Order: sequence, then structure tokens, then C-alpha cells
Amino acid sequence: MNSNDKIKLRPRIPVILDTDIGSDIDDTWALALMLKSPELDVKMALAVSGNTTYRAKIIARMLEIAGHTDIPVGIGIHQSDPCGGQDEWVKNYDLSRYPGPIHSDGIEALIRLIMVSPEPLTLISIGPLTNIAAALEREPAIAGRCRLVGMFGSIRKGWGGSDGVTLEANVAGNISACRKILSASWLDMTITPLDTCGIVRLTGKKFQAIRACPDPVTQAVIENYYLWLESPDPATLSCFATQRTWLGGICDRERSSVLFDTVAIYLAFSTELLVMEQIGLRIRDDGYLIEDSQAKAINCAMAWKNLGRFENFLVKRLTSVS
Repeated sequence: MNSNDKIKLRPRIPVILDTDIGSDIDDTWALALMLKSPELDVKMALAVSGNTTYRAKIIARMLEIAGHTDIPVGIGIHQSDPCGGQDEWVKNYDLSRYPGPIHSDGIEALIRLIMVSPEPLTLISIGPLTNIAAALEREPAIAGRCRLVGMFGSIRKGWGGSDGVTLEANVAGNISACRKILSASWLDMTITPLDTCGIVRLTGKKFQAIRACPDPVTQAVIENYYLWLESPDPATLSCFATQRTWLGGICDRERSSVLFDTVAIYLAFSTELLVMEQIGLRIRDDGYLIEDSQAKAINCAMAWKNLGRFENFLVKRLTSVS
């Protein structure tokens, strides 16, 4: 083989994940997908919303299981003390035992990573935008040094592909922060609203393949999913009620719940399976996204070219060896 025959490998994309893992279980699936995506070079995983120490413990334990303790864990802004539906999984986990770096001020660590990076970073947001808005306030220059990929909003479709828009939790969780993020001068901004991410779930043989996979990371996802299903946490019960309303009893041990955040992970390195549109968006005071031709246009994943292929992609990645 001569030099011209060698396969050219694309450089890995440096990313930071900002996640409210520990509420809806989809963040745990998304974290596993990120760790199993060779396209991505994870620089830090940062916890956002509510009890961020609880969330950081889930991140750290997942990273240990995956053998990725080189990845720093950031603790975002603490807002409340209650934990969530995965507390049983980490209630005896000592965060100080994590072999890698733990940043108690995750916002400062986020800023530092972005500002010292020799190349633009991709910031993947799969929770309320509290941390990112706080980082922008401390250092507005970060927007010009990174790309933002997020899961939030509902533009033309709502839960389960329903007609009409739905109030989406990541926007509703901090409306003013979301407004600040939409107006910032990012190098690029791409989102998956409910229009595309609100219909992603694994059923039948696809879910069975995930459940049967012996890989430790995939098994940790299923273990957390079943704990979450049995949780009396009010936020989890509310999520169950919403998903049952739109999807007909989707939350059970034979199929996944809706895997919203996995689409944002995919968008960090590919748009191949999605129909993308440039849409101007603004946020009403009640948290609904509105199309506005006068607003700054962002890249929106508005439909699937082939949802089945994405489901197959998820199964292939999540059943691969970590």
C-alpha cells in the first residue's frame, strides 16, 4: 500500500458536554453514546440544574465504568438539594474517589477549556442552559471560540410528533438563559427540537439487543433505566405521565423511553440522517419558541430522512465494545 492508498482519518472533534443527567434517563443514554463515538474527543462533562453534585456523581461513575477517568467532571451551579430517579445508583459513591479531575467550579473550568483550546470546541447542551449562560456572563468571548449543539425547544411539532408546539423542559427550566444563548455570537449553532428528538425510542429487537449487550457501559445504562422506571421521584413520575399521554405507555422494561438527547450527540459530528433548516427563532416570555424571520437564524433539525437508520445506528454504537 502506498501513501496515496492510506485511509485519511478525520480529526476527532473536541467537545464539552453540559448535562442534567439524573432527571430524565435520556441523558444517561446520551452520555453512553458520546463515550462510544470515536468522532468525539471529550474534554469535560459538566452537570447542570438542581443538585449538580448528585448529577456529577452519575457522570463520574459512568466514566469509571467506561475506563475514561481521564475526562474531567465539572460541577455546575447548585440550585437545590433533592436528587432524582438514579440516586440509588450513586448514593454510596464517593465523588472524591474519582481518579480524574473534579472541578468544583465547573463554570470556570468550562471557560478555561474554551479559552485555551488551540481549536474551536463544540459545546453539547442537553439540559437547561443555566451553566452556559453563567459562563457567557463571566466571559462573553467564549461564544466566538466555540460551536453550540443543543437539544431544546419545539418549533412545529411537539411530543411524539404531535401537531402544534409543546413547552419543552430545557427551555422552560431557564427561559432567560435560553434567550441569552440564542442571541450570543456562536461560531455556529445547531439544535434538535422535539420535532425530531421527540420521536426517538427503541422497541422490539432493537431494545432487546441493547438489553442483552454485555458491555459494562451499556449494562450501566440499562441498570439506571430500570432504577429510573421504579423511582418515586416526582419529576420522573411527571415524565412518565407525559410520555404515556403522547406515546401510549412507552415507559416499561421492554422498550426505551424517548431518547431525546442522543440526537444532540449525533449532531455534534453528523447531520446526514436529518433534514436541516436555517430558522430564525425567538423565545416568548412563557418559554415557547417562535419562528421569526427577523431573528438570528440557527441550524434546526426539523425532520428525519430515515429514522430507522438512526435507531440502527444507536443500537450499533451502544452494543459496541467501549
